Amino acid sequence: MESLLALVTFVIVTGLVGLFTWRATRQADHQTSSGYFLAGRSLGAGVIAGSLLLTNLSTEQLVGLNGAAFADGFIVIAWEVGAALALVLMGLFFLPRFLKSGIATVPEFLEYRFGNLTRAITTIIFVVAYAVILLPIVLYTGATGLNSMLDIQELTGLDSRLQAIVLMVVVVAGIGSIYALVGGLGSVAISDTLNGLLLLIGGGMITWLGLNAVNDGGVWSGLQELTKSHPEKFESIGTAEQSVPFKTLFTGVLLLNLFYWCTNQQIIQRTFAARNLREGQKGVLLAGFLKVLTPIILVLPGVIAFHLFGSELETRDAAYGTLVQHVLPWYLTGFFAAVVIGAILSSFNSGLNSCATLFSLGIYRAMIRPDADDSEVIRMGKWFGWVVTVVSVIIAPLLVYAGGIFGYLQKMNGLYFIPIFSVVVVGMLGRSVPGMAANTALIVGCLVIAFGYFVPIGTNAETDSVTYLVPDFINEFHFLGVVFVALVGLMLLIGALRPLDQPWQQAHARKVDLTPWPGTKWASLGILFLVIAIYTVLAM
Repeated sequence: MESLLALVTFVIVTGLVGLFTWRATRQADHQTSSGYFLAGRSLGAGVIAGSLLLTNLSTEQLVGLNGAAFADGFIVIAWEVGAALALVLMGLFFLPRFLKSGIATVPEFLEYRFGNLTRAITTIIFVVAYAVILLPIVLYTGATGLNSMLDIQELTGLDSRLQAIVLMVVVVAGIGSIYALVGGLGSVAISDTLNGLLLLIGGGMITWLGLNAVNDGGVWSGLQELTKSHPEKFESIGTAEQSVPFKTLFTGVLLLNLFYWCTNQQIIQRTFAARNLREGQKGVLLAGFLKVLTPIILVLPGVIAFHLFGSELETRDAAYGTLVQHVLPWYLTGFFAAVVIGAILSSFNSGLNSCATLFSLGIYRAMIRPDADDSEVIRMGKWFGWVVTVVSVIIAPLLVYAGGIFGYLQKMNGLYFIPIFSVVVVGMLGRSVPGMAANTALIVGCLVIAFGYFVPIGTNAETDSVTYLVPDFINEFHFLGVVFVALVGLMLLIGALRPLDQPWQQAHARKVDLTPWPGTKWASLGILFLVIAIYTVLAM
């Protein structure tokens, strides 16, 4: 009876989100490139903020980041609080320049700046990375997280854990594909916003119940016991032996946050769909403010799990799921399943929609069929999206061998984050740097990082394990910082030796109003103050 009620609740909540999304977008333009890929450039601040937030918040965050907090405590807030600073820079610097060009994709901006070949290389890097890294991770963490939180195997009566995981991978991929490929960006953004509200409610509920489970004195008493029992878990300054050493906040961690929130197609595509710069800046900064608060649901539960379960858990990534099973009343199981599914869907359908956009506009129309009309471009994007879905479903179960999933995600992201971000930054600031410099940096950067991560340089006789350049020689986040500086230096050197005949001037595409939001600077200062205050309080 309990399982049946949970299933019915799940179906109702998930169905209501789908129904509301359909009603909100059924009259939308799905026949033109602008309508399908950019929601007709009609998104307001609230939808942009909600979609930004939930595209980021998924089970790789709920499971992975809380697992990292289980091991290292609050030092991992660098990924959340640091994101707020990156979003400030997005609103002040990057977004006005992107909207001025009237682009649909980051590679399109690089084409305007550096040429067709740069767009082609960047598009291919994005598509491959999303298909074999991002989307499989979203599906795998979603399936394993659901299974550990809600015991899907028992709920469905399947014979094995593997069957339960495969089932959830297929279900999530199928539903997410419908949102992303049938409804376009408009459906993605609306469903993200709705699911974002549910996630904040559900995630906050787990934190509340978890603090109550610490002792019988209530939430405040539970928090006090945590801070007294494990003061080391509430430090914001990481040591060299921990996953996020303090010095890395100014090198690789900073760069990964800046790329993710300022130039990552999957994330920022909804900002390109802003109805004007004013709404875009308000949405980005609202998301930045909310990111300062997300450690409440993405970090604190991991510390609670450490207090309650300690060394009982087999892996750190089991922390959040075990906490959910321990504190969640049975009658809320179906609701929380819908919340988690919504979080998974938001990341998956956003990544898939971006894949379809990149392929359609950056490969099919730009390189295969330049004369293709909008209906053909959209149709081919949908077909490609289904292919990517199948590939992701096949790869996802293999990630069981990846170890700590959040650390694996950040490591794999560095492969392409750093080269692309370096090219975007130099493209905006170095007006005489030619396309040859950008193309060289993209290829060399990916190869150097791959070499540092994956090419063995010896063996450890004591542990009989293979050793690699990174992190044995240097912290991997410092390594990314060194690569970024080297790539920027390489491009500037090429630009000095072989500059453009005429310095690049950015043209105004006049597709949206570029009047800035008057409150941008004050909101940015407020977010900066909150970030400094959080780090200061936790460091005391």
